[in-house]
Amino acid sequence: MNPIALDDALASFDALWSPRIVTHVNDYDVRVSKVEGEYVWHVHDDTDEFFLVLDGELHIALRDPDRTVVLGKGDVFTVPRGMFHKPSAPHGAKLLLFEPTGTLTVGDRHDEVPAHVDATTGHAL
Repeated sequence: MNPIALDDALASFDALWSPRIVTHVNDYDVRVSKVEGEYVWHVHDDTDEFFLVLDGELHIALRDPDRTVVLGKGDVFTVPRGMFHKPSAPHGAKLLLFEPTGTLTVGDRHDEVPAHVDATTGHAL
């Protein structure tokens, strides 16, 4: 039960689109991730997905309604359960995410997962 410095947590790994679990809140993982380029279209059927941009800029394309949300440093956005979405970061970003423990990063349904995407339930820090 020690404090966790998010800058230190993010400095401990280089992999993109491969979140690390920094702590747990009830039945949720608090994850940090470094991202750059495009992710994969996916949906979480039974859970919302919370994003907080720690650094950089994140784009989240949504299918219904068809729009893109642009988040800068300090911005938060929650993708509602059941909504297909595709995150991207043209110039890179650092994120903090909240998801139920065991949630697969590519959701319940997704397009083909490219090699640069780590389909995981999160890695220990």
